[in-house]
Amino acid sequence: MAVTFKQRTLDNGLTIIAETDPAAHTSACGFFVRTGARDEDSRVMGVSHFLEHMMFKGTDRRSADDVNREFDELGASYNAFTTTEMTAFHAHVLPEFLPRAIDLLGDMMRPALRTEDFDTEKGVILEEIAMYKDNPFWVLYEEAIQRYYDEHGLGFRVLGTDQTVTDLQRDQMDDYFTSRYSADNTVVALAGRLDFDKACDDVAALCSKWQRTDATRDTSRPTPCSGDFELRDKNVNRGYLLAVSAAPSMQDDSRYAATMLGRILGEPGNSRLHWALVEPGIAEEAQAAFDAHDGCGDMFVYASGEPERLGDIRERMDEAIAGLADSLTEDDLERLRNKSATGVTLAGERPAGRMQRLGRLWPYLGEYRSLEEELDEINGVTLDDLRAVARDYPLSERMLGTLLPE
Repeated sequence: MAVTFKQRTLDNGLTIIAETDPAAHTSACGFFVRTGARDEDSRVMGVSHFLEHMMFKGTDRRSADDVNREFDELGASYNAFTTTEMTAFHAHVLPEFLPRAIDLLGDMMRPALRTEDFDTEKGVILEEIAMYKDNPFWVLYEEAIQRYYDEHGLGFRVLGTDQTVTDLQRDQMDDYFTSRYSADNTVVALAGRLDFDKACDDVAALCSKWQRTDATRDTSRPTPCSGDFELRDKNVNRGYLLAVSAAPSMQDDSRYAATMLGRILGEPGNSRLHWALVEPGIAEEAQAAFDAHDGCGDMFVYASGEPERLGDIRERMDEAIAGLADSLTEDDLERLRNKSATGVTLAGERPAGRMQRLGRLWPYLGEYRSLEEELDEINGVTLDDLRAVARDYPLSERMLGTLLPE
């Protein structure tokens, strides 16, 4: 039997989706919540990521030790992540352990939020923020994104800041959790060898009493800011340059062309920026990447090298950007089609990859697209599509920042 898509929505609005595959040897489950940094108030910036940590600190039924022990007993490959727009918790197990994995994940989604755990974990979050401050790319990227989106939530820092995390109170976290981690703002994604009806019954037994809150999000495209800025840091000894520009949204099918365009421009190892900057030794690293969001998107271009060569690096980078559309060839397109199709197909060979794909796409699109349909979209991208993205989203209209030694 082929992979089959199935869907059920509970009375409280919680959506359960699955790609069942009787031939698979494993099963995967994930709870995907449509909330992240962009949905926070600026005063509680970082609360979504903080909550991700708190989910592993125990529930009314389980202690933190119980959560860790039970995942180990299942032999699960499990993890969680928080982005500007989504928070997710997932596990990959043998089929016979799927009911227990659903029970564990579903229980985790209603954490106890004990004050003592909150106070302890706050220190862990602050250490994590300090660790990222030692990463020059991350420092420059967060500053550029914040300036580019100005006061819009997409400019918020996923980890928050020292100030917002320090000031955050347990009751503020509880209020945010109640409003955003609701049934109708959550998708449960399943994949692999599983009994869909039984899995839905298991999810319903856990989640049917979850409340509906009609959580919303403003998905209108924000007005970005442009300009140049400079940062100085006594702890760096290289020069860093990063630019952010507008790009297609997750709902725009031109995102496939934008992904390819970003790779042609700045994929590490073989791209316009690599051959213009890294191969001749002008820069130590150079890359570009596209990131689609709910209602909008952005493209970043990044390079680093000797501080005194940053002017030359910027000039060569701008030359590569200016000549990108005219330099595109069918060979570029064929290479990227094959590489993208390989990546999508490899991810789809394992239930964990299919579960992730389902859970990440549904909150944006609200509909199912099969792996085959996505491959058709990738293979259907033309040179005209690439040039249209380059024309409609000019990389010269940007927020550009530099980071230099103090």
